[in-house]
Amino acid sequence: MNNREVIITIHMVSSLDGIIAKRDNNVEWFETPDHYEKGESFSSPEEFSKAVDCYIMGSATYEHALELSKDYGWVYGDTPTFVLTSRNLKQELPSVTFFSGDAKTLIENHLNPAWKNVWMVGGAKLTQTFIDLNLAHEIRLNILPIILGDGLRFFEYVGKEIPLHLKDTKAYQNGMVELCYEIKG
Repeated sequence: MNNREVIITIHMVSSLDGIIAKRDNNVEWFETPDHYEKGESFSSPEEFSKAVDCYIMGSATYEHALELSKDYGWVYGDTPTFVLTSRNLKQELPSVTFFSGDAKTLIENHLNPAWKNVWMVGGAKLTQTFIDLNLAHEIRLNILPIILGDGLRFFEYVGKEIPLHLKDTKAYQNGMVELCYEIKG
């Protein structure tokens, strides 16, 4: 891993069987009726966002989040968000910047000088790119108490062994478990 001040965290929510999206992009499965008595309460999205300086996502994740924002609001708030894309997408939010270069250039020229805590929030192909290029420092995976059986897998195309170090775990009252791993490779 390069010595940088910026920390890149890959963050993903998945089912127990590693699926991050149903084929139809339905996210109703995020709302779990489960209750774990010993779990922590989950902070509000606004409170959660305070810990993140900047987000990175791919264009498909952006388009899906934009569609979901019609019902749930833009979950990333006013936090700066970079969308990696080669397409010409419509500017809908002032906090969003489109970037068509490579991931290393984005980090070195735009993120490293400005932010310290950057979260890459989707999707599977972008995750693979960040892992392949050794650009990520940690993986924070939130596993919901459901098996979906079919859909887009989080680690579909990694293709190599990557050693990790468990940094933290949390269990929440809604049955979600958060695993935080440092990437050692």
